[in-house]
Amino acid sequence: MRFFILQFLVILGCFPSCAQQVSWEELEPMPEAVSNNAVTQATVNGMPFVFSFAGIDTTKDWFGIHLRSFRYDVTADEWQAIDPLPDPNGGKIASAASTVKNKIYIIGGYHVASNYSEVSSDKVHIYDPEANTYLPDGAPVPKPIDDQVQAVWRDSLIYVITGWSNTSNVADVQIYNPATDSWTQGTPVFDNSNWKVFGGSGTIIGDTIYYAGGAKSIGNFPATSFFRKGFIHPDNPTEITWEGSEHIFGTGYRMASAQYDGKALWFGGSDVTYNFNGIAYNGSGGVPSNERITIYDPLTGILAPLTQYFVPVMDLRGVAKIAPDQFIIAGGMRENQKVTDRTLRININNIDAMKPLKLPRVGIHPNPADQEIRLEKRGNFGVQISDLQGEIVFEAKESINIINISTLPNGEYILSVIEKGKVAAVEKFVITR
Repeated sequence: MRFFILQFLVILGCFPSCAQQVSWEELEPMPEAVSNNAVTQATVNGMPFVFSFAGIDTTKDWFGIHLRSFRYDVTADEWQAIDPLPDPNGGKIASAASTVKNKIYIIGGYHVASNYSEVSSDKVHIYDPEANTYLPDGAPVPKPIDDQVQAVWRDSLIYVITGWSNTSNVADVQIYNPATDSWTQGTPVFDNSNWKVFGGSGTIIGDTIYYAGGAKSIGNFPATSFFRKGFIHPDNPTEITWEGSEHIFGTGYRMASAQYDGKALWFGGSDVTYNFNGIAYNGSGGVPSNERITIYDPLTGILAPLTQYFVPVMDLRGVAKIAPDQFIIAGGMRENQKVTDRTLRININNIDAMKPLKLPRVGIHPNPADQEIRLEKRGNFGVQISDLQGEIVFEAKESINIINISTLPNGEYILSVIEKGKVAAVEKFVITR
């Protein structure tokens, strides 16, 4: 068992930050390497277990997509095979698993044929962890779905939000009630490519849905950096009020999402969208896994990296929360798109301790400014400017040292220098006229 620990700082709008401690350790490996597998947690005789359903093996090809499933005994640090997911249509990827009242619901996903045609699934498989058996399938999903955002509200309803349905992304919010084995339609997300995504991820905290990232269904399926909130009406949970905006830290494809201490977390993923083999849709080749854990605090409204130096991992379809401050990632793709059998336990602590920001600063002149700013920076880098709510108001993918700010309103802004996908330096500046 290997153990890692990292002290780091989170960027906040006005340059205070949260001194954090994140640690992780490698546990007993899975019985086999698997990626794009649906992962969740449940209990057996009161003890925490992690479950993995279906996925793709190391071939990263259509014939390596399977239904093999496993469970992990956290206390014993031991994996066991369980019966395969009972889908008569064969192996599938991009499903999502949710636990409600200690039953597991594995929803959607897609099948890939030998000619690489893809078919979205309408299946709702139900697994009883106490009996270690599958129950009869639930009512089919009204609109077959894969790569959806999926989250649980009040241990009662499962929200299946956007995703891909056979030919394109959809705006549907499909809500499954396990108690009645029935589906209802929620208020859809907005009918545009910032909202309709596949490979997005999110969670529900209280009565609010938070989901980030994903791929647009236009062109070569570019990543989106849109961050969205959906306010669920508690007396009518099909009624949702949606709002969202571009955000400097909203990007991420096939991340895993969970909640910690009333805050939303996103683990890993990639900032470049890709097919099931890890090869970019944009033709650039194999994509890198990011090394980021992102956190959103509803009390402050701040979305920021918890760390930018986590274990590289992507192609995730869930994370298991085994304790209030402990999470397990099982499988996925690591460096160089390698399908892994790795089991990671992540511990998160001490989020509220405040210390001064220690990240490098970048020189901006003049500051305050009115028409343009000049950066004291050399080399290859990108630039993002965001307001104090994190909404991106300017972005340059290539090096730029003079930026026209004449169209931006008066106020305070954060400029971030991006190098190799990470925030390398920051500075606050003011526009006043």
